[in-house]
Amino acid sequence: MDNQPDPRTQHFPSHSEPRVWLITAGDSPIGISVARQVLAHGDYALLGLAYSVLERDQRRRDGFESFMAEVQARGDEGWEKRMKAIPLDIRMMGECQAVVAEAVHVFGRVDILLCCTSQTLVGTVEELSASQQTLNLVRDQFETNYFGPLNIIKAVLPHMRKESCGHIMIVSGITAHIGTPGLGMYCASGWALEGFCDSLAFEVAPFDIKVTIFQCSIEIGILTNLVTSVPPMVPAYSPAYNHAPLFRGILNHLVPQLPDAKLEGLSEPNHQPSEPQNSNRVSSVESGPFSSPEVVSVHPPLSSAHLEVLVSETVYAITSIGGHENPPSRHIVGQEGVASVKEKLKTVSEELEDFISASFAVDVAADSEPVPPPGTLG
Repeated sequence: MDNQPDPRTQHFPSHSEPRVWLITAGDSPIGISVARQVLAHGDYALLGLAYSVLERDQRRRDGFESFMAEVQARGDEGWEKRMKAIPLDIRMMGECQAVVAEAVHVFGRVDILLCCTSQTLVGTVEELSASQQTLNLVRDQFETNYFGPLNIIKAVLPHMRKESCGHIMIVSGITAHIGTPGLGMYCASGWALEGFCDSLAFEVAPFDIKVTIFQCSIEIGILTNLVTSVPPMVPAYSPAYNHAPLFRGILNHLVPQLPDAKLEGLSEPNHQPSEPQNSNRVSSVESGPFSSPEVVSVHPPLSSAHLEVLVSETVYAITSIGGHENPPSRHIVGQEGVASVKEKLKTVSEELEDFISASFAVDVAADSEPVPPPGTLG
């Protein structure tokens, strides 16, 4: 056993020359970590930077500025010359085309597209249809998580098709395979994107363009990106009346325990339950930062060090598979995700067997008396 090579030493797929990466969310924890790995490996990286809101996105900007300082400090290794960052609103087709054109102009080509842009919208289906504001948030969820990736993929395809090579990689999650209560629209946008990519893979295979979907754990996509929660519908979707494990409740318990929650003012409930709690009565209103009567949008308060640990497994999978000659079409990251998908497939298989008779064709001609022609009945 001691003579066995460490699989982590075989980090990047072998290739004859440095590769050019286009990373759509270069200021995200995953984008920064992947960029650090590929630059250290000698590859090139063009990073798309999302337009930010001054107060809401301060934590994300701080993380990217820290990374830029690291890039400058590694100037003797050529990091600055092999990296460029430009603004990118992935929802705008024109900006996607401009980013691809810039990558080709500066670095000569695009070998690997890593689409890791994502946001999370929390709320039940009814809560998300409660007002024009929530309906607009639903549309923006699809613009960012579904139509945005479509835009950047469509922008890069002509170049990859001309070069007869390329690897398109999408960071998704097991939520695109397994529905989660309270994340209906987030799951729906992921399912739509994966269906699109499954079809795309067949269409571009003749051009030697590969497509890989990374299904990460639910924590990766949500704790590393912007989370928006809509006001809860009380009392219908309160814990005392609805026992579905809504994701809002999970966030309300998890986020206040994160390392920097106090710094963000998220360590205490933003309002008190409307009914007193005692041993005989349960409040109809759940307390917590995501149960506000107003729309809440925050980046979960994890430090850069904690985020680096959180995404390390996903980043290792991305860098190990990116540019591979025969990559998987879908890769589930982490044992927990594998177990969840296996359990889902087991449930589908059992239901199929339980109702398989409903799928059998009925041979009417063989199993029943002949039907007399019209006009022959008395």
